[in-house]
Amino acid sequence: MKALFSTLLTVLFLAGCATRHTAEVLRDDSSVKLKRDGREVFTYNLVPPPGVNLPVDAGGFFHPLTTPNGVVVTDLSPSDHRHHRGVFLAWVEMHGAKDADFWGWGQYAPVKDRRIVNRSVTMQLNGFTALNEWVAEGSVLVEEELQAVSTAGTGANLLELTYKLTPKSDLTLSQWAFSGFCLRVRKDGDMRIFSPTGLSMLPNPNHMKPESDWPDARWYRCEQTLPDGSHIGAAIINHSSNPPSLWHNHRDVRMLNPCIVAPGPVKLAGGKTLVLRYLVVTHDGSISADYLDGLSADFSKRWP
Repeated sequence: MKALFSTLLTVLFLAGCATRHTAEVLRDDSSVKLKRDGREVFTYNLVPPPGVNLPVDAGGFFHPLTTPNGVVVTDLSPSDHRHHRGVFLAWVEMHGAKDADFWGWGQYAPVKDRRIVNRSVTMQLNGFTALNEWVAEGSVLVEEELQAVSTAGTGANLLELTYKLTPKSDLTLSQWAFSGFCLRVRKDGDMRIFSPTGLSMLPNPNHMKPESDWPDARWYRCEQTLPDGSHIGAAIINHSSNPPSLWHNHRDVRMLNPCIVAPGPVKLAGGKTLVLRYLVVTHDGSISADYLDGLSADFSKRWP
């Protein structure tokens, strides 16, 4: 079935001055798209797009994600890491009723017959709520509720994500230097990463050594200059209520990854919900630390 329907919304954003934007949310059988002022802001893939050979059968990711000028920031299934998929949430090693790798590496837990499956989508003002199931060999390991809200910031697109993950039974997320919430950006440009204190000179972390990850921070951001001269960037703001994290920020792999399992394994009790909140900021040109600090303070204030 190729049913397509949309919700057209006119909303007022306060971003320094009042600016009126027209937002359109469109859904079909495979994705949810949001357009603002006629320009695509994101696509949330309910299933992998045709022709994309991911090593794990997982929907529930954002690609493309764009800047206000419409430049695509994310990458999907690049040749160096076929399992990377734009903005996504998964762990490389989970142990419970079934062992599973929903990240898609497949070396330390199985990916075969592991799927992230969408069950329903409810469209809302500037976004949607999706209900997904993390399924291993026909058994539901985790029920996921994702609320996604996109707004126009000052020279930036803001994507606010709230994940509510409820395991059906006790589940352990094993310690790893990487996995969890990840932003994979495009390969065809340089990569500079900034923290709240400025340009980071820390070495790239080692994927087998959690202690090599970068210190926790309110946010990290990256900037890229593309071959055509375009200057773009993206940031992840980590909510203060999230579990302690170390960041697997790797310039060569082109990823920002606040990793809750880097400090140690995370044990989840059956029926008890883990809530994770992240704010993804995409922009053209550069963006100031003060602006991101302000977004971070506001973001954390709303859910103390």
